[in-house]
Amino acid sequence: MSNIQSGRADAIERMNRFVQLMNEVERDLTGAYARPKDAATLILVDRSSHEPKVLLGKRHARHKFMAGKFVFPGGGVDPADRKMSVARGLDPGAEANLLKRVARPNPARARSLALAAIRETFEETGLVLGVPVTNMPAVPKGPWSAFAQANLLPDLGELRFIGRAITPAGRPRRFDARFFTLDASAIAQRIEGVTGPDAELIELVWIPLAQAKELDMPAVTGVMLDELELRIADGFGHDLPVPFYRMPRGLFTRELLH
Repeated sequence: MSNIQSGRADAIERMNRFVQLMNEVERDLTGAYARPKDAATLILVDRSSHEPKVLLGKRHARHKFMAGKFVFPGGGVDPADRKMSVARGLDPGAEANLLKRVARPNPARARSLALAAIRETFEETGLVLGVPVTNMPAVPKGPWSAFAQANLLPDLGELRFIGRAITPAGRPRRFDARFFTLDASAIAQRIEGVTGPDAELIELVWIPLAQAKELDMPAVTGVMLDELELRIADGFGHDLPVPFYRMPRGLFTRELLH
């Protein structure tokens, strides 16, 4: 068995074990029902060397939610994300998977999720992800202004949609999170001073996949690293099935969207 095949088999075994463990763990699901909020997360991958590296940030210890954990940058959709222009739209395969298993599917929603992942990454890390344009259109005020000042627009065609996870009902905070990945070559500019002792992310680390899994991180972050490893082994294409983690009727499941 080749190293790639062995790594693929190990990743699948870890994901199956994750689903099993999530069904065995005791959790408090007695809270009032809350509708999950749309959220988007971005995994930046540096594949310039033999071993891929990912970007993770450590959350401030004072945060009530996931304090001190290593996470990927991400957050909720902002109204400005629905108005932001792009250099290129989503790959048709990625868009189609983003619209599956949603109550009111429409391309604008898929697009705003992808843009939210890029904007949140800029807000939390200072990394501007985009391509240069000669005729810059008007952009929404706020964090997107930095893109206009640099004559850069997000290129959604390079985004891969690699996973989705919904927080179980009964938890006080619920998210319908979409996980995207983008090559580090998309970094066009870096704004210094965004992370630090008083910021949401106190530090950033580029770390090989295998080592990243040893960090203190939420369970869903760890399993998405396994999903990323599996996609890289399978060719990293847009047309690969997308795992969907959720807990319908009290049973934690992993479904493939394709």
